[in-house]
Parts: sequence; C-alpha cells; structure tokens
Amino acid sequence: MRMALLLLLLGLGLRLATAQQLDIHKIVYWNYDMAKVSGVWYSISMASSNMSRIGKNGDLRVFVYNIESLKNGSLKFSFHFMLQGLCEQLAVVCEKTGRNGEYTIDYEGENAVLILETDYKFFITFYLRNLRDRTQTHVLALYGRIPQLSPIFLDRFRKICQKYGLGPNNIIKLSYIGGRRQAQA
Repeated sequence: MRMALLLLLLGLGLRLATAQQLDIHKIVYWNYDMAKVSGVWYSISMASSNMSRIGKNGDLRVFVYNIESLKNGSLKFSFHFMLQGLCEQLAVVCEKTGRNGEYTIDYEGENAVLILETDYKFFITFYLRNLRDRTQTHVLALYGRIPQLSPIFLDRFRKICQKYGLGPNNIIKLSYIGGRRQAQA
C-alpha cells in the first residue's frame, strides 16, 4: 500500500515536470497584458551584480507570492522577506511609467523595474536597476506560477543573466521547503 502511494506521487510529480514545456512562440517580450501577469507567483531564482543585496539578510532578497495589476496601471508586489530572523510580509507598489512593462519605485535609492519576458502560464523574468549613493546594482528575478520550474526555464534564466553580465556565481536558486522559500547558492 505504501509503495503504491509512493509510485502514485512519483508519477504525479513526473507528469507535472513533463507538462512544463517552454513554448518559445508564446513568450512575450513587449506589449504585455498586465491582467495576465496578475496572480500567484513563486520566487525561483535571483541574480545580482552585488550578491550581498540578495544574500542572507540582503535588502533585495524577497520571496514573491502575488503580483497584482492595479487599475491605474501600477503593479503591486506581495513578498515575504526576513527581518531580524523573522519572516515578514510586505506589499510594495511599483508606479507605471510611460513604457509598457516598465515601472519605478523608491526603495533604498531609485529603482527601475522592467519585465523582460513572460509566457504568462509558467514564468516571468524581471529586471531591477537600483541606483543608491551613485552605485548601480542590477538584479534579475525568475518567478514561476508553480513552486518549481523544470531545468529548461532555469537554463533560459542563466542565459538572460549572462546577457546582463551576471555569471553563475551571481545566481542563487530559491527552493520551496516546508511552505517557505530558502536560498541555495
């Protein structure tokens, strides 16, 4: 009985993993439908030109759980983050600019937030440029509609990071353990 249950769970897990097909013809790079962006998301991976900003206790290390397109065109991100050893919730609103998929927010300096690409169904990739005390930090974030994405999505994210000058040492993978996200180097 126990073995049958394990085999059933393994089969379901494999079915979910194989169901994640990256269809490059459905990837959107501009003219985003923000209503399709709204909803539940999970942090999958992050990369940064300044690893201390996304490392343990980093001010940009956040775990998204919801994105909402507001009536005025702005985006509301709901996050979990660690503050003094406790997991806290935070919601921030990024203000819409004149360009589709581009937003701004004042947090630890001036920030531009851009959607780089999405298929709406499985993944979305964001780029953040932070300017604080005349120092620029670049952060890329891969979010998924499910807690774990197949390796093809992670490989695609790695290639996008390379385009922004961020190598393997600049990328952390976030894993979903016990209902909470944890970072892995």
